[in-house]
Amino acid sequence: MDRTIVLSILAAAVLGFLGMLLIMPDPVDDGVARLPWRVGLTPSGQTRVFGFTLGETTLNEVRDTFGEEGELNLFRTLGSPPSDSVEAYFERIYLQRLRADFVITMDVDDATLATAFDRGLRISQLPSGGKKIKLDPVDAERMAERPIRAISYLPKARLDEALLKQRFGEPGERLTETETGIVHWLYPTRGIDIGRDPDGRVVIQYVNPADFPKVLDPLRAATSPAS
Repeated sequence: MDRTIVLSILAAAVLGFLGMLLIMPDPVDDGVARLPWRVGLTPSGQTRVFGFTLGETTLNEVRDTFGEEGELNLFRTLGSPPSDSVEAYFERIYLQRLRADFVITMDVDDATLATAFDRGLRISQLPSGGKKIKLDPVDAERMAERPIRAISYLPKARLDEALLKQRFGEPGERLTETETGIVHWLYPTRGIDIGRDPDGRVVIQYVNPADFPKVLDPLRAATSPAS
């Protein structure tokens, strides 16, 4: 191949790599141990992970740490009665070189959720049958001051069972979703639910141990004990 062509290809590759570096978000590296397996409990029994304390840390504090606003919406899921929640979605967050998406669920009372739903600016229908509601700016600002109730961590990398066991230890219980084959590794005393599909994709949910029955009860209805 002509030397000029080779040099042109290399130059283009270098420029492309530099361009990717420019658009990649800066990793969060502030000296705090923000690793998914570094999970502890406060003296009052609240789960602490990524440097956040469930039930205390506010969404504004999460935003300050991530350096991102995230996408904040109210969701209404099917049921009788329907269930509402406010969630902030953060895409491609790098914590100590680990890339993941985050879903932060806010701790909001039912009356406030109902008011925010009624004042929502736009309602979108979801494939599941639920609804996504764009919040009024006043409600969005108030929600950002609320403490967070749960964190869902969606790592980019696929994780095998040996690594999960090494990092998190043996779960208290394993349950397998009948339809999807997703295996849930459950740690009730630490407020952790690790859902791993057959291909190694993982979602880790963190809640306060006192709230773990809200995670476990619907799981039992859709799963069977894993071997």
